[in-house]
Amino acid sequence: MRIAVAKEILVNESRVALVPDVIAKLVKQGLEIQVEAGAGEKSFFFDGAYEQAGAKIISDSDTLWRETEVLLKIGVLEESEVDKLQEGSVVISFLNPLGNPAIVKRLAERKVTAFSMELIPRTSRAQVMDALSSQANIGGYKAVLLASAALPKFFPMLTTAAGTIKPAKVLVMGAGVAGLQAIATARRLGAVVEAFDIRPEVKEQVQSLGAKFVDVTLQEDTVADGGYAKELSEQAKQHTREVLTQHVAASDIVITTAQVPGKKAPLLVTKEMVDQMKPGAVIVDMAASQGGNCECTEAGKDVQWNGVTIIGPVNLPATMPVHASELYAKNITALLKLMIKDGELNLDFEDDIIAGACVSHAGEIRNQRVKDALGVAVGS
Repeated sequence: MRIAVAKEILVNESRVALVPDVIAKLVKQGLEIQVEAGAGEKSFFFDGAYEQAGAKIISDSDTLWRETEVLLKIGVLEESEVDKLQEGSVVISFLNPLGNPAIVKRLAERKVTAFSMELIPRTSRAQVMDALSSQANIGGYKAVLLASAALPKFFPMLTTAAGTIKPAKVLVMGAGVAGLQAIATARRLGAVVEAFDIRPEVKEQVQSLGAKFVDVTLQEDTVADGGYAKELSEQAKQHTREVLTQHVAASDIVITTAQVPGKKAPLLVTKEMVDQMKPGAVIVDMAASQGGNCECTEAGKDVQWNGVTIIGPVNLPATMPVHASELYAKNITALLKLMIKDGELNLDFEDDIIAGACVSHAGEIRNQRVKDALGVAVGS
């Protein structure tokens, strides 16, 4: 069975789908691994290391895509890449199926079986395959480092001969995987941390990391399928912003992480709230690529607003490509283990993980949410 690792073509994508250590284990299992020349260079895994692990380096991209049975990527697919896949092949990657359902439609038309890593179920059995979590964990860590570098203050409390310096105050909005890592990292750096999430059940997790939980009582269900935060009504959003305003104003750093799959990120920090922040304060908006949680955010840019720095990073995990690639490689290898039996591809759609992650197969779109998204796009 032939598995191929494609080189990423997006400008800001420096990760790679498989790393040499993982490939060595797959080769021992009797699988043939091909790697596009230069696929790992941006993540500091060079062709020689792949060859030593037992992979074959392929220089011609078209040949690699055309002849493989299973193609592995990490970045979203471009339409030009989809057109290179052969009918009946399998592709596994982050596909952004709800944000860009047209690419799933194209994959179905090409009769390609596609698995989207965003749709791995949030279950105990699937934890080892949960690439969304492994990458969000890296993003939460790096967001705090960006904030600390931009903040014109110390993070920890310091007692010096010249007097005592108060610790920085950090507010983390959203206590999912990224938010929890941001809390833990800010605490390690010595900051005083508080966190907010619309899901009240994460309060204990926040407190276990040494942060204070900002409690906003909402009179509606706040948890969607899979444990994700649910999009709130406009009334609930307004109430939330009113409660958070004073906490934002008192913070030196605000990290925002709230995202809803396939939709614009919820607005949590208005311009009026930013106006009330102290000069020198920093906001890192991890939802920048989905429109941002802060009204002042511009994706991929650092914005100055009345003395406040708003950082809108795009694809934070790719700024730490070594560990990001290593973790993703382990996620995707665990998924492959589920799909491959005795060296052959065996897709059991009775399995909840395989069925949940598959977006197209045998010329059909298999995910109802993608179908709904396409229906909205066609009717608009």
